[in-house]
Amino acid sequence: MISSKLQQGINDQITAELWSSQLYLQMSYYLKHQGWDGYSHWLRCHAEEERKHATMMADYMTDRGGMVKLQMIDVAPTGWGSVLEVYEHALSHEKMVSKMINTIVLHAIEEQDFATENFFRKFVDEQVEEEALFGGIVDKLRKAGDSGVFFLDAELATRK
Repeated sequence: MISSKLQQGINDQITAELWSSQLYLQMSYYLKHQGWDGYSHWLRCHAEEERKHATMMADYMTDRGGMVKLQMIDVAPTGWGSVLEVYEHALSHEKMVSKMINTIVLHAIEEQDFATENFFRKFVDEQVEEEALFGGIVDKLRKAGDSGVFFLDAELATRK
């Protein structure tokens, strides 16, 4: 059985993953409205990935005898400014999610819940990838300037 402290942390993380999905979907629609189909497509794909993370975490908790408690998801912002500002916001958000996941792993270690530690280690690795992915896009946008933003839009449209 998973401890109540870890259940609360995982439930909070499930909520964060679902909110991340909503955030990226909102960003996708914001950019689509501005005519950035590639950036929009990329974020829409990422929104689905975040929802899958939430489902994986919920399934893990029920497999361990824990109780999933879906919580209210706050409304996502609706405007950011430039494409660069959208992706900078997303990068900042991913860094916050990384801290949350690290806290779950720390609590699992403290409780000697090695199954939970092991399960969440893959999300620690995933967050390294997420931060590098968003950071790479931010770097490219900064280097590309106004004219290069069109080329990156076309590149991100190819995400599957």
